[in-house]
Parts: sequence; structure tokens; C-alpha cells
Amino acid sequence: MSQSRYLHEYQKNAVNGASPLQLVLMLYDGALRFMEAGKRAMEAGDLEAQNKNLQRAQRIVLELTSCLDMEQGGEIATHLFSLYSYVLNQLVEANVNDDPGGIDRSMQVLSDLRSSWDSLSKSLSPEPEERQRAA
Repeated sequence: MSQSRYLHEYQKNAVNGASPLQLVLMLYDGALRFMEAGKRAMEAGDLEAQNKNLQRAQRIVLELTSCLDMEQGGEIATHLFSLYSYVLNQLVEANVNDDPGGIDRSMQVLSDLRSSWDSLSKSLSPEPEERQRAA
């Protein structure tokens, strides 16, 4: 089995065994990674890689948007929808106008959101001693 095949299997197992909060964090990580790659490509003048990476980041943000439950999520879902819409707009504008500032603004928003979700995930996970007792 090739190394890329092993990596694919590892990633698949990580996703399949992840909690919903961990999946959200993985989506944020992926979007941020693609934004960073898109920005590097933009700075290098590689329009194809820029477009590919920024579109991948956009698809992840669209996935995050589609997961929002606007009925049950109330005000939080509404605010997240607005933030995701802003990020999508910034990414499109950045890609069309070769504006790294739009990528930076998008990355800042998603980094802040990721930090909040990470804090929530940690506050909901059992402490290490509780996990040992449960085992």
C-alpha cells in the first residue's frame, strides 16, 4: 500500500471516529489550510493553485453553512450564518481581485470561530481522570 493510501485510510478513520465537535474543528482546520495555500499561491502568482485552494476553502465553508440548524440553533445559528456568508464573500472577492487581505480577514474569522469551538469541545470532554475511571 502506498504512503498516500495509508494517509487516506488514516484520515478516513479519524473522520469516522470523530465526535460532531471534532468534525467541526476538522472542517475549520481544512478551510484554514486551503486559505493559507491559496494565499501562498496568490503571492507566487500561481492562479490555478490559488483558485483551486480558495474554492476548496469555499466548499468547506458552504458545508459548515449547510450544517446549521436555523430552527434549533436560534440566534447562534443566525450569527454563524452571517459570519460564514461574510467569509464566503471575502474569499470570492479575494480570488477575483487577487486580494490577500480578503483571505487574511477570512482566516481571522475562522480562526476565532475555531478557537471558540475548541474551547467548547474541551469544556464538554471528560477530564483525563474521569476518562480513566470510565475505562
